[in-house]
Amino acid sequence: MGTPLTDIDSLDAELIECRVCPRLVEWREKIAQDKRASFRDETYWGRPVPGFGPPDAPLLIVGLAPAAHGANRTGRMFTGDRSGDFLYAALHAVGLASQPTATHRGDGLELFGVRITSPVHCAPPANKPTPAERANCRHWLDSELKILQPSLRSVVVLGSFGWQALLPVLDDAGWQIPKPRPTFGHGAHIELPHPGDPGAEDPLHVFGCYHVSQQNTFTGRLTPAMLEAVLADAAHTAGLGPGQH
Repeated sequence: MGTPLTDIDSLDAELIECRVCPRLVEWREKIAQDKRASFRDETYWGRPVPGFGPPDAPLLIVGLAPAAHGANRTGRMFTGDRSGDFLYAALHAVGLASQPTATHRGDGLELFGVRITSPVHCAPPANKPTPAERANCRHWLDSELKILQPSLRSVVVLGSFGWQALLPVLDDAGWQIPKPRPTFGHGAHIELPHPGDPGAEDPLHVFGCYHVSQQNTFTGRLTPAMLEAVLADAAHTAGLGPGQH
């Protein structure tokens, strides 16, 4: 990747030009050309989707990958689909977002102390990236965490894919991962010390939460109350109390 990227704007600018994974490039561009009938008049983003939120956020949310007709269409994480509707409504309910809906870039949505990212930045066929694609994309998450590290205090991981992708990245960045490695589960909560960062007096809190996929939200496996509870706990550990954004 050349010179290490030290700011979010540079990271995002380089990320959206990535064409490393042939299958993902072909799929994201095919979807952008074919479109869904209800969005036929829109110009799809059709590129890698960067993270969304302030570069000094103390709370990070890690998903899976952009949705074909959601973020791959709008160019912003969890924007323009029902999974995003569910997530942003919960973020707004606990005081971490300026509004409960996310329809398109430029809709006025602002996040308070929260950044949203994913281990894979291109929409994958059937929402299933391959292990090789996840490995190819890993350096973006490495760089993003290094930039966020001075302010980062809490992470919410949506689903087991994100959990499995994130823990090795945290390990390499210096946080102490318990052995055996903690398993994913909704409501999981681990505290990770960072002995290599003398300024880090508090551990990093990592929370597991079921993914906001329609498969989970439509069946009631994940309810708004369940998601709001995890977000509220994570916000508390990140120092994001009411009125602190």
